[in-house]
Amino acid sequence: MSRQRLGQNFLTDRAVAGRIVRSAAVTPRSTVLEVGPGKGALTNQLVASAGTMTVVEFDSGLALELYDRFDGNEKVDVVEADARTIDPDSLPLISGRSYLLVANLPYYAATPIIRNFLESEHPPERMIVMVQREVANEMQAEPGDMSMLSLAVQVYADVNVLFEVPPEAFTPKPKVTSAVIALTPRAEPLVPADLQQDFFRVAKAGFKAPRKQLHNSLATGLNIDTTLARSIIEDAGIDSERRPATISIQEWSNMLESWSKAGKPFVVHGTSRKERAEALRR
Repeated sequence: MSRQRLGQNFLTDRAVAGRIVRSAAVTPRSTVLEVGPGKGALTNQLVASAGTMTVVEFDSGLALELYDRFDGNEKVDVVEADARTIDPDSLPLISGRSYLLVANLPYYAATPIIRNFLESEHPPERMIVMVQREVANEMQAEPGDMSMLSLAVQVYADVNVLFEVPPEAFTPKPKVTSAVIALTPRAEPLVPADLQQDFFRVAKAGFKAPRKQLHNSLATGLNIDTTLARSIIEDAGIDSERRPATISIQEWSNMLESWSKAGKPFVVHGTSRKERAEALRR
């Protein structure tokens, strides 16, 4: 895939790179994983500070440049791979170790990369990553401004926006401002592993029509009668006229419990009126 198709914006401001490294608290004892190093502005400072480095680059041309640059350096492992799907334990210098993930993430792939590592069996000790400012704020949002992205990240990690980075720090210059965030994975996710699939199904249904009242949005998302949706929400102790963005993670968990008690009604679009009626009776 060409660099132009990847839509990369390379960090060129060394002062910003240094601030990222300091925010990650990288030391000679650190095992560091960098994703999407690009031209290596951040990589150079990480290599100088870390004990061992694994660099994952998706672009084959850039990966080749990194292979050549660090050829013979035993503390640096360059891997050409897709960080959206890679298993951290497949990386020799990462497997079985506590590690830091530090990255200037490409805008188009930031969310799936973050989710891949947060949801893996071997998440990093801490993630210091740069993303688009609006994405950073959405990840950190509190009830009132929550979204599916807020839930998807906060179930697994504590989020803290550290500082903003202007377009002038990149080449080519993007049209948006970036932000560096710290993600600290929780010892245990806020939703147990065996409930996560259903939790996100209910939440996704609840955000189906985010500007509508919750009972209308949930009814649309699950394709069930509004009366049943209202009953599920109110059984969870929640005012069904609230908007989805106001619902906390704990309240979504309460709603999951209520939905489960109701028999997990979910009607596939295109089903008959009889099947819809049966869902309502469950």
